[in-house]
Amino acid sequence: MKILIVVDMQNDFIDGSLGTSEAVKIVPAVAKKIEQYKKENQIVIFTRDTHEKNYLQTQEGKNLPVEHCIEDTLGWQISKELKTSDSKIFDKRTFGSVALGKFLLEYAQDHVIKEIEVVGLCTDICVISNALLIKAFLPEIKIVVDSSCCAGVTPESHTRALEAMKMCQIEIC
Repeated sequence: MKILIVVDMQNDFIDGSLGTSEAVKIVPAVAKKIEQYKKENQIVIFTRDTHEKNYLQTQEGKNLPVEHCIEDTLGWQISKELKTSDSKIFDKRTFGSVALGKFLLEYAQDHVIKEIEVVGLCTDICVISNALLIKAFLPEIKIVVDSSCCAGVTPESHTRALEAMKMCQIEIC
């Protein structure tokens, strides 16, 4: 069994308050990958960056003073181009989802997971955080990041994050 983790493919990260042209460009490739996994009856899981109205008063908000992914807003929603039906969605209040890691650890106790693939936004923040967290929870399972289905804050930080994950024995394709 393979599992696809789709990280934070939300409107605010694609073409909203923190959007980039690189993020817009990966949406069709991510949609195609989701469709492929679902066609093969594999598991697709989404993460969703989730903040409250007081975001600017939080530690993250003080370091990144741009309101984004405020719960129940259009920017918080996962792109309508991506099929979320029949998928579990983990709302997360920070970069990495401990709840996702715990879920995968429990799931692996009763199921054989051959590979976990991670795609999404942003390579240099939430993708790397979740890939490393998953690697910490499941060090013997192959973790893959498809670089063509990820985008960083900048192209340079995207490349640096891919190199850092590669050094931590996460396969980059």
